[in-house]
Parts: sequence; structure tokens; C-alpha cells
Amino acid sequence: MAAEPVSNGSGANKKKVAYFYDSDVGNYAYVSGHPMKPHRIRMTHSLVMNYGLYKKMEIYRAKPASKYEMTQFHTDEYIDFLSKVTPDNMDQFSKEQSRYNVGDDCPVFDGLFEFCGISAGGSMEGAARLNRGKCDVAVNWAGGLHHAKKSEASGFCYVNDIVLGILELLRFKQRVLYVDIDVHHGDGVEEAFYTTDRVMTVSFHKYGEYFPGTGELRDIGVGSGKYYAVNFPLRDGINDASYQSIFEPVIKSVMEWYRPEAVVLQCGGDSLSGDRLGCFNLSMRGHANCVNFIKSFDLPTLILGGGGYTMRNVARTWAYETGILVGDNLDSELPYNDYYEYFAPDYELDVRPSNMDNANTKDYLDKIRNQVVENLKRTAFAPSVQMTDVPRNPILDGMDDDADDVLDDLDEDENKDKRFTQRRFDQYVEKPGELSDSEDEEENAANGVRRQPGVIRRRNQANYRNIDAADSGLDSGMATPLDASSIADNEIDAALDAGLTDVPMTESGAVTGAEGQDTPMADSERMVVEGEDKGTSAAVSQQTSPPTQDEDTAMEDASAVAEEAELPEALDAQDEKKPEVTSATEETTNAPPSPSEVQPVSEASSIPAADTSAPDAAPVGESENAKSASGVATDESTKKEE
Repeated sequence: MAAEPVSNGSGANKKKVAYFYDSDVGNYAYVSGHPMKPHRIRMTHSLVMNYGLYKKMEIYRAKPASKYEMTQFHTDEYIDFLSKVTPDNMDQFSKEQSRYNVGDDCPVFDGLFEFCGISAGGSMEGAARLNRGKCDVAVNWAGGLHHAKKSEASGFCYVNDIVLGILELLRFKQRVLYVDIDVHHGDGVEEAFYTTDRVMTVSFHKYGEYFPGTGELRDIGVGSGKYYAVNFPLRDGINDASYQSIFEPVIKSVMEWYRPEAVVLQCGGDSLSGDRLGCFNLSMRGHANCVNFIKSFDLPTLILGGGGYTMRNVARTWAYETGILVGDNLDSELPYNDYYEYFAPDYELDVRPSNMDNANTKDYLDKIRNQVVENLKRTAFAPSVQMTDVPRNPILDGMDDDADDVLDDLDEDENKDKRFTQRRFDQYVEKPGELSDSEDEEENAANGVRRQPGVIRRRNQANYRNIDAADSGLDSGMATPLDASSIADNEIDAALDAGLTDVPMTESGAVTGAEGQDTPMADSERMVVEGEDKGTSAAVSQQTSPPTQDEDTAMEDASAVAEEAELPEALDAQDEKKPEVTSATEETTNAPPSPSEVQPVSEASSIPAADTSAPDAAPVGESENAKSASGVATDESTKKEE
């Protein structure tokens, strides 16, 4: 019998986890308005770091896959085309674009080949580490691009990192199980292994008039691969309970009959409730239950990303699933991070289901499940393959047994005066009850770990609708077309399209504007830090865009906001100063000057000297407002006198 799953993902069942992340992945953007946004990987990583999960796993920056490594599955001509085409010369490749299906859904964008290399490199190196027993679980959220074909782009996917990772696993493993919980059918992976029994593909997906239109129950494989392609077609609105009722029995039967030696799980986030392209109704916990169930079989497992087009929901879910893999139960209150305002208005970890109808009846699901289990019984029990010559070197260059030693020596040589190098920081795993070797705030900040304020008051946390309106019964996590969340999503998309398409993001995670300065990540709400929580307001604040500022003013404002976030006393100082500014303005307006006093107004004459010694001096933004108000008032007085 196959190993029985355990009840949960925490506790004694600890895994050695290797986590792959390249900070450059967030710099790429398909085209303006495209639903696929690689920036979601950076958002996920920011949550992972600020939840402290980096202390419980090893972090690797995988070497990008080369052209040679990609051609282990894809054709030479197709990969050569991807490496050469750019937005500037794409007109010269019009025939190739048509031949390789590069265009609308799969556009040409700056850094296309480099982006593919990051995605494929993480999956291949993760598989190589699993082969050599260097980890129990490998995670690459930048992977999971399951639609790409041998010589064709499809469904926002160009290079099929999943197939490349499975090919690496097959160098050591006799049988590999691939499980796909994306809302779309994993057609590219199924097609690649449709005629072999060495890989079993299992896909739970929406079927019907829906991309890619494949994955019917009768699609079971051909030749040696007959019955080794498992498809579970679903209808709209499937919820957590229904999904669990089919996922766990099917996967348990697969484990009993197929006996895989390794598992690859594609965790597409478009099966979550409220996804912009998806039509399922899974909560974050319902989605993560699949990860926990796969983990419970104690097999070498490669965890990959995939679809997911509501970025904040994808980031929440993948961060939560990373916590499950390392055995950590994450707090529902989000930690402060680089993209904190993206998670307005609730600032919570949970992605909740909506009240959409579930078109998957119990009879329908039972009928499909029974047929799938019957097909599994027709397969050969644990098919084996004669493996007389196990290749010594992995497909990915630089991943042999001595590669880590070489990299460690190189790291020491390049950082002779630094005790805790970046490589050691990434690979340090904190033991229970042990203090970290490095608590340096600058070093943590460089790795995306932000200082956590004492208390964060979140506006509109519980209910972002009008508190006086009748309760409609909708969840705060529901994707309602015109609610505050949807408006925020649209503004985030517009900001990304305007900023990321033209200018990469800074290493710290802030969007770099047209002038080169860092701009806030979102304008939907402003975080207020206080010494104590004084409740939340009910009304939704108006979403506005910041006025155009010169570089110096923008930097001053950014500094003022940073100080306010770190020092709870700043808010009190600001409140105390406001009446003084108002009083000064009223005095200037109400007291008309005599004719002898009328002079051209200058900034120096209209603004009294600031007392820098005062402990409650107004922030820079306050001084600018006072300056502007005083200047306007004096101008009006001058006109009256004339």
C-alpha cells in the first residue's frame, strides 16, 4: 500500500526545502494590459521573507537555463528564434512569429529569452537537487508554464519548464507523477508524455468552451502511455469541499497503483476565487490543501507556480503554501512588506470563496471520479524501466555534486572580510530555539525583510463597504465588479503597465517612475502606525493619484512617510502642528496690510523661519503646505489693496 497521508503540514513532518528565486523576474512585463504579470513572483517573495520563512529553508538563485538546456525538449529553431526576437526587430521575424504562435497571447517583450531562462533554470535545478537528495522539496514559483509546446508558444507560456524539470527527474527516477491544479488543462505537459508510462499526468481543470479546449475524460494516452494521462474535467464554481472530495481519492488511487518515485505539482493560482480569468471558487486554504496532501506522501516533490491573474490573491496563496511546506502556520494578519498597500483594504492573508453557484453536482463528480479510478486499475502496477546507465551529470550545467563546493569557495574568496555573506544568508536554516547569526537590519533590508511596526492600524479592515448600508451577505474576499478591491486591482494594473513596461523595478521592490525616483506602490490606502489601535473607519477613502513632483520633493516626501512608519510619535507631532499652520494662515488672510506694507511676495518673506529645535516640528510635507497657503493668502490680500 502507498504511504498514508498525515493530517496536517506542520509538526514533526519537517522537510528540507530548497526555494528558488531570482530578483530579476519582477523586472519583466509582457505588454501593457496583458493579464500575465511576473511581478506577482516578487510580491510572493516579499511575503515569504517578511513572514520569516527564509529562516526555515535554503534559498537559491538558479543559473538561467541556456539555449542548449532548453533544447532538451524544444526544437533548436524555436529556441533560436526566442533568443533573437525583440520588440525592435520583431518585424523581421513576421513569418516565424506566425509559425511559432508568438503574437497576441504570447507577445514579444523586452527580456523575453532571459525571462524564460529564469523560469526554466529554477525548475531544472530544483529537479537536479531532488535527484541527488540535497532537498526533499524544491519550490520555484516562477515555473509552472504548462502550455508551451515543443515548437510553439501557447497560453502565455514560451518555454515549458515543467517538461524540462521532469526530464531531469527521469534521469534518476523510474516513474514521475505530474499533478496540475491550474484552472486550465495542462496540455503542453500531457502532450509531451502522452505515449509513455514513465510519466503519469493528472489534471483537474475547467472543460468546455474554455482555453485550451483539451482535457476530456476520454483523453487517456496512446501506446505505452494508454491510461497514464488522467483528466478530470470540471464545471464552473467548484468549491473547497467538492474539490477535496475528488482530489484526495484520485491522488490516493494514483499513489497506490502507479507508485511514483517523485512528484511535480503545478499550483496555478487561477483556480482561486475571484481570479480575473478563472471560474473556480477555491479559497486559499482549499487550494493549499492540495499541496498539503501531496506533501504528506513523503516523496521528492517539485512545487511550481503557474497561472493566476489577481496578483494579491496569488501572492497570498503561494506564500501560505510555502509556509505549509516548511511546517509553519502563518498568521492571518499580513506583515509589513514592500507591497503592503497592494493587499488593501483588509490586509489579511486569507483568500475567501465567493457565493457563486457550484455547477458541479455530486452525481457528476462521483461519475467522473469512478471512471478515473476504473481507468487507473487498467494500468500496469508500478511500471518499471531497465536503467543500466544512470547519467552522472544533470542536464543543467554546473549542478554536479562538486558544484556547491566550488561556489562556496568562490563566495569565501570574494567576501574575505564579510562573515555572513549573501550565499550564507540564503542557505542558513534556523534551528528551533536558535538565534540567527545575523540580526543586522541593513542586511535584512537588503534581502527584502522589512522592520515591523509595533501596531498597524488598518483602515476599513473588517468591511470596506458603507457601514450604514444593508449587509448584502458578500464576503470581503469576493470579487465584486465595482467594489473597492476591484478598483484597487485596476489601478495596480494601470500602474504596472505604465511603470514596469518601460522601467524595471528597483532591487528594494519599489516601482521606478519615469523620472527615476521611487514611487509608492499603491495609492488605495495609507498605512497609519500608532502606539495603540484606536479602531477603524468605515468609509472608503477616495483613491487618487499623487500630484506630479520634482525629484527633490518626492525624495523628501518619501523620507517623511518612512519616518512616520517607523516612529509612532510622528503622527502625534503632525496632529499638534496642524492647528498652528491653520491659525497662521487665518491671521494672514484676515489682517489686511497697509499700503506701505504691500510688497511683492517671496518665499523668504512669507514664511517664518522654522524652529529646528522644536521637538514637534512639522514634517516636510506640512511645511510645503503652509508655504503654499500663506503665499496664496498674501496674493489675495495684495489684489484687494490694489
